[in-house]
Amino acid sequence: MECSKEFGVFLPIAKGGWIISRNTPLLDASYQQNREAAILADEIGLDFIMSMAKWRGFGGDTQHWDASLDSVTMMAGIAEATRHARIIATMHAGLHNPAVVAKMISTLDQISGGRAGLNIVSGSFKDEFEQMGAWDASLDHDERYAMTSEWTSLIKMLWSEPRVSCDGKFFTLKDCISDPKPVSKPRPFLVCAGQSERGLRFSVRNTDACFIGGKDDEETRKISLRAKALAQELNTSIKTFCMSTVICADTDAEAAALAEHYRAGLDVDAVKGMMRSFGVDVGGQNNAMVERANNAFMTHTTIGNPAACRSQLSALLRNCELDGVMLIFPEYAAGLTRFGRDVLPQLRAEFA
Repeated sequence: MECSKEFGVFLPIAKGGWIISRNTPLLDASYQQNREAAILADEIGLDFIMSMAKWRGFGGDTQHWDASLDSVTMMAGIAEATRHARIIATMHAGLHNPAVVAKMISTLDQISGGRAGLNIVSGSFKDEFEQMGAWDASLDHDERYAMTSEWTSLIKMLWSEPRVSCDGKFFTLKDCISDPKPVSKPRPFLVCAGQSERGLRFSVRNTDACFIGGKDDEETRKISLRAKALAQELNTSIKTFCMSTVICADTDAEAAALAEHYRAGLDVDAVKGMMRSFGVDVGGQNNAMVERANNAFMTHTTIGNPAACRSQLSALLRNCELDGVMLIFPEYAAGLTRFGRDVLPQLRAEFA
């Protein structure tokens, strides 16, 4: 059954997942947990499986995100373990030479049989780059996107042209060869999570989908509509996805109690660590993720019995004019199993 919306999973590649709490089930950033979640996601029919790339966490009592696996290496293993879902790895433009990225994602595409995708990050976490001497303080927010635009253009060229030479502002390639080319046609799927005006323009010009998320549904809708307006202005198309943490139980009361239990275990020091990593003044104005994280959850939440979860996700997709949702669970094995059995079939039927 063809569905007009896409549903994916954000793997728990970093310790603690996407709820900053002492009271959540253990997510230990192990390959075993990630592989199990990916296989379940593939079996229940999710459209894509994605992982982020992190090199430094937020600390606190929970040591949130302090341990994490490498995204591309892990996703190569996930590609072997799955058969249908798109496999999206994350790479940072400020860390990886475009010729290296082109080769790595082409390899992932071959391993997965043409299912590879690339999540592009321009680099906004100063602490994790600075610890390895890779933070370029001369680049402001807009200049990082200029660098990332050049980086992305070169990767696309390397995927399609026999040889590439470029003496750019940020990168130099001299008669560069990158073979084999990707299996995907016309190329691997590209996504980005930038949602500032500059970030949205980059995503619309260079990628197939942008991940967005406001402080609330109203702001998320505004960002989604802005991305689609930019696509119309630039004579192209863009999909908009957002993330949602799903807490599904037999009853609404049971789900609400679980959510409150997680909120009660909020790791305040880890939230402060996250704010510092974003360059946010602890006492100042927060971005959307930090606003949500102050309530333990780092994303939109879907909380209730299966029928309520389906209704909430349907409303999110419709009201915010989204093309898809990337799902997060406090405990992935149980969460994906229930979602695939009790929620996903009804959502697919609704949007068929």
